[in-house]
Amino acid sequence: MSDFFNAGWSVYVAAITIVGLIACLILLFIASRRRVMADDNTTGHVWDEDLRELNNPLPRWWAGLFIVTVAFAAIYLALYPGLGTNPGTLKWTSTGQHANEMEKARAQMAPLYAKFVSLPAEALAKDPQAMAIGERLFANNCAQCHGSDARGSKGFPNLTDNDWLHGGTHEKIKETITGGRQGVMPPMAAAVGSAEDVKNVAQYVLSLSGSPHNEVAAQLGKPKFVVCAACHGADGKGMQAIGSPNLTDKIWLHGYGEQAIIAMIEHGKINVMPAQASRLSPEQIHVLGAYVWSLSQTSTVAAR
Repeated sequence: MSDFFNAGWSVYVAAITIVGLIACLILLFIASRRRVMADDNTTGHVWDEDLRELNNPLPRWWAGLFIVTVAFAAIYLALYPGLGTNPGTLKWTSTGQHANEMEKARAQMAPLYAKFVSLPAEALAKDPQAMAIGERLFANNCAQCHGSDARGSKGFPNLTDNDWLHGGTHEKIKETITGGRQGVMPPMAAAVGSAEDVKNVAQYVLSLSGSPHNEVAAQLGKPKFVVCAACHGADGKGMQAIGSPNLTDKIWLHGYGEQAIIAMIEHGKINVMPAQASRLSPEQIHVLGAYVWSLSQTSTVAAR
């Protein structure tokens, strides 16, 4: 009922529910009354010359089952939510039940994670059991965006390389998983200048990574890059403190080429990594963070 703006909707739903139950009982009472309609206990209706409709009462078992059904509905509505916004005497909610089940599951898993929580990422990366748990946590909570192989896709970072927007240490990864991230690239076309200036800046950005580019246009765009340097740095290597990408490493999260860069300058971009603290316990995040960390540590992974 939270989707409705007026509390009257709650009363309306509750009233319809109660009236419906009462109507069922009234209907049963009317149908159970036996009225003599003819001497031969028929309604007077005849089909096919000799097929007559009898005026027999409802079977008792059927009427009893009907009453039990209505009584069950009344008891259910008293115990559980169903009458508008009335929470019922048990105060049950699906959210509360889910939270309780999650708490029970975490309590059962606590002994398993206890032996991992004090270990550093390097030790966890060499523990097959810890990595198996981390892989399962990743599949259930991260693979939807980053892919089952963690290599990401357009707009979703590859977790198997060493290109980290906010840092690739175990602690930073845990920080990202716990609180999430929100990356904002504001539209910068107005600050850069004309459409030609935007194209020139795009060519300069391509030149930073040694990608194919127009050298003349790139040199014209270099002075205009100063408005981008506030976040990406004068050398274009980015700043992990604010999560700005390195433009010199040939890794393009949102697309490669002049047109992709122009679109980014003109329209900007907002990327969101949702926080997982409400879904995962600190112990789970510790193991999952170690698993994600290990994906980009080829030497550590090889030593497992």
